[in-house]
Amino acid sequence: MTAARMHEVGGQLKLEEVPVPQLGSMDVLVRVRSCGIVPNLANILAMWPTWFPHMPQPPLPAIFGLDPAGEIAAVGIQVHSLKVGDRVYVNPGRSCGSCRHCRRGDTISCRYYAFQGYFGFTPESVQTFNDYPVGGLAEYMAAPASAIVSLPDNLSFDQAARLGYMGTGYSALKKANIGPGDTILVNGVSGTLGISVAVFGPAFGVKKILGTGRDRKLLKEIEALAPGIIETHSLEDGMPDEWARAMTGGEGVDAFIDCNGPGTPQEPFLAGLKALRRGGTAVDIGAVMGAVPVDVHMLMDRNQRLVGSAWLTTSEGQEMADLIAIGKVSFEMLETQVTPLAKVNDAISGIAQRHGGFSNFVIHP
Repeated sequence: MTAARMHEVGGQLKLEEVPVPQLGSMDVLVRVRSCGIVPNLANILAMWPTWFPHMPQPPLPAIFGLDPAGEIAAVGIQVHSLKVGDRVYVNPGRSCGSCRHCRRGDTISCRYYAFQGYFGFTPESVQTFNDYPVGGLAEYMAAPASAIVSLPDNLSFDQAARLGYMGTGYSALKKANIGPGDTILVNGVSGTLGISVAVFGPAFGVKKILGTGRDRKLLKEIEALAPGIIETHSLEDGMPDEWARAMTGGEGVDAFIDCNGPGTPQEPFLAGLKALRRGGTAVDIGAVMGAVPVDVHMLMDRNQRLVGSAWLTTSEGQEMADLIAIGKVSFEMLETQVTPLAKVNDAISGIAQRHGGFSNFVIHP
């Protein structure tokens, strides 16, 4: 099969012929049709070992590719509920499957947890890369049957290649225990992560989504996704805490989800914490860089929670696909730009030019 491989950190990916992955008894082989790439991919490929040396990348030469979707081409001898030809998304989150965290369903807390085709979180992640070394920038990849999300007919492969990043926001909504009648504040609502909260929030029954960002035009486009539910505020007009409290009669929001990424000033995050009501929950999925000075005494007195949330579970991915299947959610707002695998380096270098979270960059192996 053809795959794009990186031989040196920061070097261009090279198209090469490599063996099709072998299957374990509980694995599936997926013919990759679309693989999503995201705005920080260039930094992941070039700077990750310098920025986060304790979080390893796959051993070189490596086949990257985080968000693959395609058709099942073969199944292991102990796989019975999936069959050849099924349309699927592959959750790239890998865990050992046998530690106490995995056995109780908390796979993301596993010491061996890693993103197949991306990076790991602990030194033990290298073992996981050895078990599943091929990411989505290849014609075929192997993955555990437990990582498979079945896709409805009304979700294309290109759209499904966005499930991981959309799922990051979905998982944050679940961790915040969002329900009907709630009001949430979302920093960075027009970006790659923020748009997922704007899309899935109404499916949770929220009363209001208060979204912040800087680009007023983009913010108005986000409002159009759910008129009457989503309202926005540009940070050019000030921090969001006073605005959010004014929008909730002074009480504060039920939940605050911060989607701002590394390099973003800390002030909007701290303002989001101030916007929380008593008993509210803050969830960070954007990874504001640096040591943030959090007033833990305030969190205690107000009975609030601050949660870090990484990625999504396969179960959550299936929930998302099922919501799309019944028409509760749509990915039709995504503006897909397709690049063949042969031009993957061009796609990675050109991804900086995008239409906020609406842009959906995919590679077709």
